[in-house]
Amino acid sequence: MKRNKKREFQSSELVKSFARIHGFEDKLIAFEIKDFLEDYLDETLFQEIVSVNLEHHIIIIKINSPLLKNDFKMRKSFYLKKFQDKFGDEKFIDVQIL
Repeated sequence: MKRNKKREFQSSELVKSFARIHGFEDKLIAFEIKDFLEDYLDETLFQEIVSVNLEHHIIIIKINSPLLKNDFKMRKSFYLKKFQDKFGDEKFIDVQIL
């Protein structure tokens, strides 16, 4: 069994460490949320999502389609629970749909 040296890291660990040092950790989590939505939603629905951001523990999702926007607003607590289950309860307090 090969033993790693202290300086050898997984690339994902390096990216997370770099993001934490330079204050990009929220943006990195927003990318992970967007990837989760891409897997969770149909391709045509996912294309309606303009952006996903994380500011002060609030997930901000901008959506073009009025129908999808309404669906997200109605199921806001469902999506918040999904995100908390996947990424941790302490990271998010609310989902805002714009």
